[in-house]
Amino acid sequence: MEALVIHAPGDLRVQSVPAPAPGPGQMLVRVRCGGICGSDLHYYQHGGFGTVRIKEPMVLGHEVSGVIESLGADVTGFAAGQRIAVSPSWPCGQCRFCQMGLQNHCLDMRYYGSAMRTPHVQGAFRQQIVIESHQAHLLAPQVSDAEGAMAEPLAVALHGVQRAGPLLGRKVLVTGCGPIGALAIIAARRAGAEHIVATDMSAHPLAKALQVGADEVVHVGESPDGLARYAADKGQFDVLFEASGNPHALRGAFEVLRPRATIVQLGLAGAEMTLPINTLVAKEFDWRGSFRFHEEFATAVALLNKGLVDVKPLISATLSYRDSARAFALAADRSQAMKVLLDFE
Repeated sequence: MEALVIHAPGDLRVQSVPAPAPGPGQMLVRVRCGGICGSDLHYYQHGGFGTVRIKEPMVLGHEVSGVIESLGADVTGFAAGQRIAVSPSWPCGQCRFCQMGLQNHCLDMRYYGSAMRTPHVQGAFRQQIVIESHQAHLLAPQVSDAEGAMAEPLAVALHGVQRAGPLLGRKVLVTGCGPIGALAIIAARRAGAEHIVATDMSAHPLAKALQVGADEVVHVGESPDGLARYAADKGQFDVLFEASGNPHALRGAFEVLRPRATIVQLGLAGAEMTLPINTLVAKEFDWRGSFRFHEEFATAVALLNKGLVDVKPLISATLSYRDSARAFALAADRSQAMKVLLDFE
């Protein structure tokens, strides 16, 4: 079968890899659709991010949906021909963090398309993949393969909202309106946020932010003081979802957050951030990290299956995996694309 294998920055190849066979508790899945994530772009453009670097050829991809082709022994509750979203997360279930219910911090985590460990964990941008049965989540007939591939980034946003605590009636600021920021808007609205303001440096993602539920958007490139009115009386926002990974966006939001506001950091910066600690202390901010997800993947699929969220406005294009160079170039162009998907049919 064929897979998309990264060898070095800019060196992404369609190449043959061995066809897998499912073992006990596993299933063979024909991948139909996969979303290009920011981490995939970092591997493609820079060979990695932070201290994580490609040390060996690696199949990219972790946002996929597909159809079950065959089942291994001892698999129940599924049948060949069923369509599924595939969770890329495979925690060990045995370490102390898994036992504490913090599977996203598993000490022996395997996560598709990740160079965080060596040998690297091979990804899901391939025609077929063998998965553990617990990674499979059934898709309703009305949910497209493309929407199913959006379950993973939606789960990331849902985990961020869970980290924020209750949002009912809250005023929310989202900085950075890429796919995760836009999905955070969807998730925050679903959680009961009363008023959502989103900021970005580009017009296209701001237009999408409005489309998926933001009440107001601010183009901070054109209007650097566009949030100034929210600074009155020590700040107006209850919660910040920082999805840009830009330290200027984070520090700039401090003035418009009320005392004891909650900050959820969704975006990762290329380098370590520095923070105005005096302000953080004086306004008693509660700063929280948000890393991946676990149970939120099932919630994401349930919300999609029930039609309670709409991710279709964020799907910009679907291209063949054989046209990966064009697909990755489009995914990197924030002036015209949000989420670009690969078709593996």
